[in-house]
Amino acid sequence: MSDTTTRYAESLLAAARAEGNADQVVGELFEFGRVLETNDQLREALSDPSTPIVNRMQAVDDLLAGQASRVTSSLIAMVVGVGRGGQLGEIIRATVELNAASRDQRVAYVRSAIDLDADQQQRLAAALRESTGDDVEVRVILDPSVLGGLVTEIGDDVIDGSVRRRLNQMRESLS
Repeated sequence: MSDTTTRYAESLLAAARAEGNADQVVGELFEFGRVLETNDQLREALSDPSTPIVNRMQAVDDLLAGQASRVTSSLIAMVVGVGRGGQLGEIIRATVELNAASRDQRVAYVRSAIDLDADQQQRLAAALRESTGDDVEVRVILDPSVLGGLVTEIGDDVIDGSVRRRLNQMRESLS
């Protein structure tokens, strides 16, 4: 993570805390980051230097109207407005991780074809804590390419418990 990314993430988190709703804002940032990750057109629109900044900021406002808090919309628009739309995904990820670190947690990004309810997330967090020795905050990413099971990323570690991986392992063992 670059110094610039870290500085922006620290600023976003400080602003969210100053407003008194950091967990909500970080959750909304995470959700926006997932949309940004899967939508090339949006990513390009928010980072295209040929598009006037005011238009890029308005696109954020229009997109998030009624979908996110005023604080979240303002923070995203601010990052886009200073010309960092191309780094927005990295900045959001760093913000999520800094927020978790402030509670002595690591973030477990869990890719699943289906949404996990609160109980499933708690059980997964407990299993990951037992496995890694670290307290984790589970962030679920819906990913239809995961046919079954879960793919979990904690820092540089990837735990692939997907059906696809198991099928590939079986295929390799039969070869």
